[in-house]
Amino acid sequence: MDSHYRSIVKTISYRVFGAFVTGFVAWAVTGKAGLGALVGIVDTTVKIAVYYMHERIWNRVDLGRTKPPEYEI
Repeated sequence: MDSHYRSIVKTISYRVFGAFVTGFVAWAVTGKAGLGALVGIVDTTVKIAVYYMHERIWNRVDLGRTKPPEYEI
């Protein structure tokens, strides 16, 4: 299971990249840099919280995980 710290760092690093992409797309669609930046910031803030919750929920799901042996020699 990942620590809370690891989940937070992964969330932030992923969203920093995503913020640039979202801001660029919003700017390209609207032609307004300020609006593109605002959309990027709001989108990132919301998605950081959602992604963190998603990560923590998946840490509780055993789907696809291998189980450690019951004992080791």
